[in-house]
Amino acid sequence: EQLGSMLDKTERLEALAPWIGLRLKLSPLDLETLGRAAHLAKADLATQMVVEMTSLQGVMGREYARVSGEPESVAVALSEHYLPRFAGDALPATRPGVALALADRLDSLAGLFAVGLAPTGSSDPYGLRRAALGLVQILLEHKIPFSVREGLAEAARRLPVKASPEALDAAFSFVLGRIQVSLREEGFAYDAVEAVLAERGDDPFGAQVAVEQLRGWLAREDWAHTLDNYARCVRIIRGQAVAELDPVLLQEPAEQALYTAWAEAEKKLSPESSVNELLTLVQALVPVIERFFVDIMVMAEDPALRQARLALLARIAGLTKGIVDLSKLEGF
Repeated sequence: EQLGSMLDKTERLEALAPWIGLRLKLSPLDLETLGRAAHLAKADLATQMVVEMTSLQGVMGREYARVSGEPESVAVALSEHYLPRFAGDALPATRPGVALALADRLDSLAGLFAVGLAPTGSSDPYGLRRAALGLVQILLEHKIPFSVREGLAEAARRLPVKASPEALDAAFSFVLGRIQVSLREEGFAYDAVEAVLAERGDDPFGAQVAVEQLRGWLAREDWAHTLDNYARCVRIIRGQAVAELDPVLLQEPAEQALYTAWAEAEKKLSPESSVNELLTLVQALVPVIERFFVDIMVMAEDPALRQARLALLARIAGLTKGIVDLSKLEGF
């Protein structure tokens, strides 16, 4: 009731769908199809046929569109935007159908969380679990990089009610739970999924790529050695107040070598870097880290020197930011 009529929802879809279409890099022709399909998306819900048999929503939309002389691409998108309707169902195959399906689900998730109608326990009267899982499956199967947070925020901008930051965070966490389920069902280890979602949960397809790469590293014979050396850097700074890094204070050869190696690695990394790129650089740091811990007393009596060494280790620990949280892995 607070979100308005189905016409209000349709008008929101007409505004949101092109925004998604541009992010999916749809062609001008596909964008035109998407706009028309968004306009007609819910028209069949007002017909007696769908009122009598609700499972025909979308199916009748497609048939009415064909009879009315709409382009076949529009008719198909009307049917596809409800897909998948259940686990194992077909997914939308056309680009306009994909974009409209994403818009429909993002509007429902943002809107219903905004007005406090999130699922509770086994109760999910608005089918939000299915909507969130469908959103994730579409992005994964079509290999679409997409920011779920951005999508929810954009959908929320068009709502007739204000969506609080807390409501949008809850909606995002809800979708994150569905990403976790999907990746676990693909056979990825629980800790690997947690490690990736902690940094890359906003982009389901990006998370899938990252966890696939991480699985390859976890299977390596030298992985435990690599992880242990990185973990030493993280563990020693826990609970410590870490200051800004002053490299001038690092005079010992082993700490200068680690600083140089970190600076080189840091230049090559960004939050968009792949897990493979990150872990290749971390592995190259292992001998330098080992030498550092053999030659250097981190907790030096001189407070300034101690802070400089802790700050250096904090920079090593921070290399993984935005890519993967290795502290979530077993054996860390």
